[in-house]
Amino acid sequence: MIFIYHKDDKVIRTENASGYVGWNVAKALVELAKTHPEEILVWCDERLEGNLNVSVLPELMHHKRLLYSFDASGRNYIDPIVGFAEESSPFLRVKREVKYPTWQMSGNVGMVHAAAVIASEPYLNVNDNFDYFLNSFAKRAMIAGLFCYSHPKLLKGDFPKIEWKHADTYETFRFVRQHYRMRWITLLLLNLILFKKNYAVLPYVRSFFYANRKFNEKSFANISIESARNVISEGTIDVMIPTIGRREHFHNVMKDLSAQTFLPKRVIVVEQNPLEGSVSELDFLKTETWPFEIDHVFTHRSGACAARNVGLMKVESEFVFMADDDIRFGPTLIEDVFGYLRKTGNEIIQVSGPQHNETVGFSEVIQHAVFSSGLAFVKRDALDGVWFSPGFEFGYGEDKDFGIQLRNKGHDVIYVPSLRVLHLKAPIGGFRLKPKLQWNDDKPAPKPSPTVMLYMIRNMTNEQVKGYKVVHFFKNYGKNGNINPFSAYRNFKKRWQKSVYWANELAKR
Repeated sequence: MIFIYHKDDKVIRTENASGYVGWNVAKALVELAKTHPEEILVWCDERLEGNLNVSVLPELMHHKRLLYSFDASGRNYIDPIVGFAEESSPFLRVKREVKYPTWQMSGNVGMVHAAAVIASEPYLNVNDNFDYFLNSFAKRAMIAGLFCYSHPKLLKGDFPKIEWKHADTYETFRFVRQHYRMRWITLLLLNLILFKKNYAVLPYVRSFFYANRKFNEKSFANISIESARNVISEGTIDVMIPTIGRREHFHNVMKDLSAQTFLPKRVIVVEQNPLEGSVSELDFLKTETWPFEIDHVFTHRSGACAARNVGLMKVESEFVFMADDDIRFGPTLIEDVFGYLRKTGNEIIQVSGPQHNETVGFSEVIQHAVFSSGLAFVKRDALDGVWFSPGFEFGYGEDKDFGIQLRNKGHDVIYVPSLRVLHLKAPIGGFRLKPKLQWNDDKPAPKPSPTVMLYMIRNMTNEQVKGYKVVHFFKNYGKNGNINPFSAYRNFKKRWQKSVYWANELAKR
């Protein structure tokens, strides 16, 4: 393990290596990686040296594809206005009290394995200031399979609060130009004018002189993930499946489960049928023999959130497979997932669920921005205090909100695209009886959906919400035949305000 202590972007001292005093920190990090390819590289602001939690660092770096940092100022280097360009990401609103997945890095304190730096070296820009260097590195490397986190355990004790070092408007426009699609710098300028009264024309123009930064998504393919962290003790798993009106599809799911090389201990079935007087149609649960225990709940109450919450309360095993009732999968799925739980040392694994003839967009194991409740394997301990909020019932956003709750408790969602189930998207089931929503009779109707608005209010930064608002206006402009921009905006504003109102009402549930 090599330690780099720095001040004002320059190395002032190193431990377990010599010869880098006075170097640019970014350049020293890359050179040390090349000369010490098997080492963990740790950087620390000189003011935090006494608070560096050296004893836990080897435990945190439990495999080679990890990048950690922590900002002692309590804020991020990249200005929050970047939210205008990253409208739906869960990686901006960082919860600093826990390990939290994010590309937002800090030069205050952090660490990375030399192997990850070497693999990325052709795409790194060592002339950047160290904070910009780290954020640029993480932003691009994260989608290639480097696991990036803010982690408070890098420091111990009552550490001094470092003054906020942050990118100015020029640097933020540069960052957006170099790491996002071209259109986002124009939208960033528009949002700054609309919401900040900041006519940042010069930073906008200057950003055109920078090129978009590239990164090879296969950069880490030769760095195997072999975690030293053990997240499995009992090695047991329950399967939880809510179902409504999909008898044959659900029967096939049960057959696939019974053919697993690693059998679940229990299958929890929450069957819904809101029709009065209806009875269970899943007779095969009793008439056929199954190699696992079945806990069958039949209810007239409809709603995916309610069904999943009932099922989760019944989980007893160490892990749970939260499955949909219209998927098909091979006999080694559960066994393969346990293999990745061991490899990654992570408590949550999400598999891919392509439909027929659909291509999976990723190939590398990555931190995923979206949680899919029908494709996830989760350790039971991670579920304490986490539930599907009833405010999302009969709407959209409950999956993503559930994922944010998990992240806010210090857990991460790791996506393994090579582990696949076929998602049939069966045409029956789901909201078979369309519920009457409270806002159904509103004229004009709220837009976006109040459940979408609820998700944004609960989980996104102020800049992300406002950025979404602008994009949403332009996407829907003229769709109802009204091309008068003034009346179109007045109508849009009314619908937006109604959505906010109903989202706040849903939040009370």
